[in-house]
Amino acid sequence: MEVKIIKDNKKRFLDLLLLADEQENMIDRYLERGEMFALYDGDLKSICVVTKESEGIYELKSLATYEKYQKQGYGSKLIKYIFEYYKDKCRTMYVGTGESPSIISFYEHCGFVLSHRVKNFFTDNYDHPIFENGIQLVDMIYLKKDLFI
Repeated sequence: MEVKIIKDNKKRFLDLLLLADEQENMIDRYLERGEMFALYDGDLKSICVVTKESEGIYELKSLATYEKYQKQGYGSKLIKYIFEYYKDKCRTMYVGTGESPSIISFYEHCGFVLSHRVKNFFTDNYDHPIFENGIQLVDMIYLKKDLFI
């Protein structure tokens, strides 16, 4: 397994990014200012973007694994790599997601804890309703992991 930092032509991974965030103009808000990481195990399995929000505060965005490779540990391994990569400059890592019990559980399994919610994030920022497992997403649920510099 190998994690590569992607510096150029990040949009070439748009198909995978859209699995995590289905509206391209929302991805465009952070793609170029963030650092992109791609996990390969033979071929590409998972990807994510990490943005610096303020001194010591980073946010994990658009973590996605191709559907045929989900539930095989690739997302967890990429998060573990991110924690190690940022351990010397990140005090707190955030991740935002919809109110989907399975996704929240995944992040909790990776060491995140519930932090706060942003009311109506999905309904206010997306041009169409977003559904996860048949449930419309309304609020953004933030989780955090303290990495302690």
